[in-house]
Amino acid sequence: MTGRVKIWGHGHQERSCRRWRATETLFTPSLFNNPYGDKIATGSFDKTCRLWSAETGKCFHTFRGHTAEIVCLAFNPQSTLVATGSMDTTAKLWDVESGEEVSTLAGHSAEIISLSFNTVGNRLVTGSFDHTVSVWDVPSGRRVHALIGHRGEISSVNFNWDSSLIVTASMDKTCKVWDADGGQCLATLIGHDDEVLDVCFNYTGQLIATASADGTSRVFNAQTYQCMCKLEGHEGEISKVCFNPQGTCVLTASADKTARVWSVSSGSCLQVLEGHTDEIFSCAFNYEGDAIITGSKDNTCRIWR
Repeated sequence: MTGRVKIWGHGHQERSCRRWRATETLFTPSLFNNPYGDKIATGSFDKTCRLWSAETGKCFHTFRGHTAEIVCLAFNPQSTLVATGSMDTTAKLWDVESGEEVSTLAGHSAEIISLSFNTVGNRLVTGSFDHTVSVWDVPSGRRVHALIGHRGEISSVNFNWDSSLIVTASMDKTCKVWDADGGQCLATLIGHDDEVLDVCFNYTGQLIATASADGTSRVFNAQTYQCMCKLEGHEGEISKVCFNPQGTCVLTASADKTARVWSVSSGSCLQVLEGHTDEIFSCAFNYEGDAIITGSKDNTCRIWR
């Protein structure tokens, strides 16, 4: 099957679509290089990552070097590096301008499922199916901390805005909040009835959102660690969650083939994004919060405006 990326202009009333040719197997992660928004990176089961123009659909680079599927990726804040995490147990850093590999981060004993830069760009956190989280020094490629405490595979990792905290999600049905400098666990977030598949901070670091295989998302206060609201409505597991830049909305992606936009204040569903023909694995807002990108098992990505 020939792969493709669908780019959608989305309003509440009208939609338009154009297609890009892409990698020839299933897309998994996809994201904008916020705050610039002029590039999109996509990872694939064909072991490559591709860098695209968000405006024209031109492919700038194809990053090759992993020996297994790429399942997570991230831009550094300066948009000079792309980090990729793979089923081959390693993470790699790539130069956006040249397309060359910068370094390989090796140390996990199982697949790397999630990774994230801090807001300075000098630290990268990786989460693995080996039940551990690693914090890496980006310039040297050295591992700074190994965060141990979860009793299941790690599904998601993220820094907060000032890089002082790390939040992790696990198949053990919990999330944990860690001190990024010292590596100590500060709190465990509970409440989900099934595996927690994703977790993130909002842009100010005051809120934490979770996504679970139980079909719900939750929003927690990052200071008190109390649950503020439970987002219910999807008819399948939720694999991805994120806040808009303003922190007023949560976006979720689900196995029910839809993405949903939710109000943080009321917990109500504001919009259902329908059109994909298979499970949605990834979703993200652009920097302004007026566009959404979704990636699906149907081998397409869509941009909604």
